[in-house]
Amino acid sequence: MTLETKPFSAAEIAQLRDDTPGVSHRIHLNNAGAALMPTPVVAAVTDYLNREAQIGGYETKAERSEQIEGVYSSVARLVGAAPDEIALAENATVAWQWAFYAQSFKPGDRILTTTAEYAANYLAYLQVAKRTGAVIEIIPDGADGLLDPDALDRIIDDRTRLIAITWVPTNGGLVNPAHAVGKVARRHGIPYLLDACQAVGQMPVDVEAIGCDMLAATGRKFLRGPRGTGFLYMRRELIERTEPAMIDMFGAEWAGANQYTLRSDARRFETWESDYAARVGLGTAVDYALSIGLERIEQRSRSLATQLRSGLAAIDGVTTYDVGQDPVAIVTFTVHGREASDIAAALSKQGINVSVSRPTSTPIDSTKRGLDALVRASPHYYNTTEEIDRTIAAVANKSD
Repeated sequence: MTLETKPFSAAEIAQLRDDTPGVSHRIHLNNAGAALMPTPVVAAVTDYLNREAQIGGYETKAERSEQIEGVYSSVARLVGAAPDEIALAENATVAWQWAFYAQSFKPGDRILTTTAEYAANYLAYLQVAKRTGAVIEIIPDGADGLLDPDALDRIIDDRTRLIAITWVPTNGGLVNPAHAVGKVARRHGIPYLLDACQAVGQMPVDVEAIGCDMLAATGRKFLRGPRGTGFLYMRRELIERTEPAMIDMFGAEWAGANQYTLRSDARRFETWESDYAARVGLGTAVDYALSIGLERIEQRSRSLATQLRSGLAAIDGVTTYDVGQDPVAIVTFTVHGREASDIAAALSKQGINVSVSRPTSTPIDSTKRGLDALVRASPHYYNTTEEIDRTIAAVANKSD
C-alpha cells in the first residue's frame, strides 16, 4: 500500500467533515454541480477580500503577488504541467472558449467530438461551423457507450482539424477514454482539446500522460473551489503558435508602429482585470486536494457512488442510467411515475442535495439514449456511507 492509495481513516473523515460546515445540516450530493468549499478555501477568499477593504485592491495585489503567482504553480502540479502552460479563467466555459476560438477553420475542415459532449461546447461548434464552413462529426461509440478510439483512428483524414471531447459528461457517470484519444491525436498530429470540468478534483489528471494539447476545468465542482474560477492548460509548443481570439494589455503589449507582441506564456489568453480573491481560493482548493491525494479521492468517491448506484438499482420503480464498466461519482436515476424535479425537491426537504440533469445539457447523448430529465446525485470523499444509506432509504420511500 502506498500513501496515494491509503484508505481514509475514520479520524481523517471526521477532520475533513469538520473542515466542511455544510455537512452538519445537509447531505450534499451535488458535487458535480458545486461542491462544498472547505474552511481553508473560504478563509483564503475572505482574508484576501478583507485585506482589499483595509488597504485597497491594487495595493493588496501588489502585497500578495507571491500568493497569486503560486496559484499557477499549484494548478500546474494538479495537472502535471508547467506554470507557464496555465491560464486562469472565470470558469471552465471561458477557459474552453479561449482554446477553441483560437483555432482556425476553413470550409470542409472537420471538428470531431463525442456523443456525450456538453451543449455549451456543441453550440460553439455550430457557431464556428456557420461562420467558417467547418463540419462537426460525432466519433462513434463502442458497445459500452464510450467513445471508440479505434473508430476515431479510422475516421481521421487530412481535413480533420480538431478533436474536442468531454472526459466525464454531466450525466451517466461515463468516463471517456481520454488517454486512448490522446494516443490517436498524437499519432496523427491533430490538436486535442479536453473538457475536464467533471474530472478535475475527483481523479488524477496528468496532461502529458493523457496526450491532450489543451484542457479546460472549473474550480467549483469536485475541486471544491469558489464559483467563478477555472483554468486552461495549453501545451507550450501550441501556445507559441496560437493567437487568442481577443487580447488586451495583459495578454499583449503595444510594440509601436501599429504592432503588438503577445505574452510568451498561456497568460496571453487572460485579461487585465480578474477576481484575485477567488483565484487565491482556487489555489487553496488545489493545494487542499493535493494534500489528500487524488488517487485516494477517486477511490473513495467511486466507492460511495457504487454503494449509491447499487442501492438505488435495487429499489422497485427506480432506474439508473450510468454508462461504462467503472463509472465515476455521478449517479443518475429516475423514479417511475415521478418527475425528476419532484424527486429532487422532495429530497431537498429532507436535507439531501441532488440536482436534475436535463436533456438540454447533453442533447446528442440524450437523444441517442432517449433520456428525459434525470435525478443526478454526485457524492464526494467527505460524504459517509451512512449518508448514502439515508439517501437510498429516502428515494425508496418516494418510490412507493
